[in-house]
Amino acid sequence: MTVAQGRETRTRPAAGPAFVLLGAVQVSLIFALTSLVVPLPRIGRELSLGRDDLILLSAAYGLTFSGLLLFGGRVADRLGGRRALTAGLLVFAAASLAAPFAPGPGALLAARFAQGAGAALSAPAAMAVLRAVFPRPAAYGRAMAAWGGLSVLGATAGNLLSGVVSALASWRLAFAVPVVVAGAALGLAPRLLPATPAGAGRSLDLPGALLATAGITLAGYGLVLTDARPWGSAAVLVPLLSGVALLAGFLVAERRARDPLLPPGFLRDRRRGLALAAIGLTAAGTATVFVLLSLHLQQDRGWSALQTSAAFVPFAVALLVSGRAAGPLVSGYGAPAVTTLGLAVAGTGLALLALTGLAPHTPYAYGLLPGLLLLATGGATGFAGAAVLATDGVEPQQAGLAGGVMNTAMELGPTVVLAALLTLGSDATSLAAAAGAFAVAAFLNHRTNRPKESSS
Repeated sequence: MTVAQGRETRTRPAAGPAFVLLGAVQVSLIFALTSLVVPLPRIGRELSLGRDDLILLSAAYGLTFSGLLLFGGRVADRLGGRRALTAGLLVFAAASLAAPFAPGPGALLAARFAQGAGAALSAPAAMAVLRAVFPRPAAYGRAMAAWGGLSVLGATAGNLLSGVVSALASWRLAFAVPVVVAGAALGLAPRLLPATPAGAGRSLDLPGALLATAGITLAGYGLVLTDARPWGSAAVLVPLLSGVALLAGFLVAERRARDPLLPPGFLRDRRRGLALAAIGLTAAGTATVFVLLSLHLQQDRGWSALQTSAAFVPFAVALLVSGRAAGPLVSGYGAPAVTTLGLAVAGTGLALLALTGLAPHTPYAYGLLPGLLLLATGGATGFAGAAVLATDGVEPQQAGLAGGVMNTAMELGPTVVLAALLTLGSDATSLAAAAGAFAVAAFLNHRTNRPKESSS
């Protein structure tokens, strides 16, 4: 080892604490996305919100998060991961701090939009820094295997804690988690995270960013409205078709751009494409289960919000255990095999839940629990393998882009799948869809939980 290499080793921050800090950030970003799942009915009653207002409020975070992710990834690669992460966390922390003090629905809605914008910059930037923390391909692969389950863990934590907090205190306290995590990350980042170089000479492709952001946001909003409006209505078709047209324009513009936001060749890798599809499917399966089971337990079985959150505790434990095991599995058997195995196990869990879990009198212990455990185990494992495949071979200067694309896949999967369930149209799946990764059907709980009118 040379003197310079020894000096670099002594001055480089330790990888373990850096990973914990970045992982906590990723978990908190997805936690914030799902933190209004259970308390949404209470928010509706407290702020006197109608159905359309609740849908928009539940969608706000996910719309800006998914719409700005590609641009956030390019900003991270252009400015440097740590600098972009700091900027994103400042916006995220400020919005998270403003949300619980919102005096009315307008201020709360604005705070949720701002939260999503900060998250869209923070999420890909965190992955760009992660690439700098683990510069060696083997170490980076192991880190990504562990990273893969963090998003599902964050979503689960958001559902669990939001239910507990809303039942015991106030829904506003749920915003304390992202405030604390973002504040700690801002304070510790200079000491624990390495400085990442800016991408000199790279443009931000603002035309492409505008087209992608507007297209994803409008299309996502159109899908969100499919619960409140028929598919053939102007309220759904105008934003949906406008979004699709803008995305088509984005693809054309990217082929002509000198430095495109999303290089056309980036998605041509067959393994990367399959990995992104696996990420979207895993996120969609988890979202669907949370939505349907939350409705089923509270509406059909009469469970409280606290009892419903407690039902998902074994799910969270299985996620933690499976996430710890995913890294060695990927190292020993390879990411493709682990991804395939994880999807198969998660699919089996979904099938069990569909066949037995939604029956009105099926006991929790052997009706719901086995499917939940299989879904958590398979989801965490499959997500871990897919995360490794999605970032395999990505150059360090495109780490932010990879993070943006991964998170976009995670956002779009649940939105599309839940909109498809709405199309099938049944009482069991008539959901008030929230945007982004984990849609929420809580407005229906509002109908169930509101006081009955007096007959007098």
